[in-house]
Amino acid sequence: MKNIFKVAILQLDATKDSAESLIKGIKACKEAKKLGADIAVFPEMWNIGYEMPNGNENLNNWMKKSISESNEYLLKFRELTQKLNMAIAITFLEKTEDLPKNSVIIYDRFGNKVLKYSKIHTVDFKMEKYTKPGDDFYVGELDIGRDKVNIGSMICFDRDFPESARILMIKGAEIILVPNACIMTKIRLEQLRVRAYENMVGIVAVNYSNDGGKSSAYSPIVRDKNKNELDSEILVMDEKEDIKIVEFNLDKIREYRQRETLGDAYRKPYAYTELIKDNVQNPFVRNDARR
Repeated sequence: MKNIFKVAILQLDATKDSAESLIKGIKACKEAKKLGADIAVFPEMWNIGYEMPNGNENLNNWMKKSISESNEYLLKFRELTQKLNMAIAITFLEKTEDLPKNSVIIYDRFGNKVLKYSKIHTVDFKMEKYTKPGDDFYVGELDIGRDKVNIGSMICFDRDFPESARILMIKGAEIILVPNACIMTKIRLEQLRVRAYENMVGIVAVNYSNDGGKSSAYSPIVRDKNKNELDSEILVMDEKEDIKIVEFNLDKIREYRQRETLGDAYRKPYAYTELIKDNVQNPFVRNDARR
């Protein structure tokens, strides 16, 4: 029997009303379960449809839409995982004592929190200056019944930084989920393909349909045992609202990671010390950057 991990891409229209997004999200998860999903994944900041304040005058009203981890909205999805026997990666604007965070929680099919991740690479040169960056990347073990898979997440702009997927790989991720809310250009899609290739991980990116769609999935496997080249693209969706299932053969991915040369096999960490230095040289100095 093939060891297949099935991920449901919920490429849906955004809604700014949390009550409406809850109803729509529950319906989508039920449909994903009917399609055989092990996990359903939402686009970025699903509870308010990636709404951002237009300026300081709207900041307080926007911050009131942030929710804590114990909020009924999230608990409904947690309960749903148990009813459906299916994991859910739910995204939301998270309430904190300071600025809110752009977060995702992955609940397993028993309602257990596998991980919570907050977007680290916030878009500080635009409206995400009103959010607080996360401080670490996390990998959790997701029980899918017939197996367990090591899963991690990055959010939207995180994918532009190779370090994001790299640290998740080093921490043991086999599959990386990428909630998203922006136009997925050709180069951004190729970027995800490369992240999957260089780290030997599966990647699934989930975008809003009214942000241009093109949710995608990539396999890490780019060649077979005979060194024949393979197409690592599993799926690139169109711009329409839809739910699609993408499949990862965990046995094949693990066998590939055992024999191939990328990932963490031949890295030379002693030569990378410049990566963790905090000084920024021209032409990359930006006054609005938070480090």
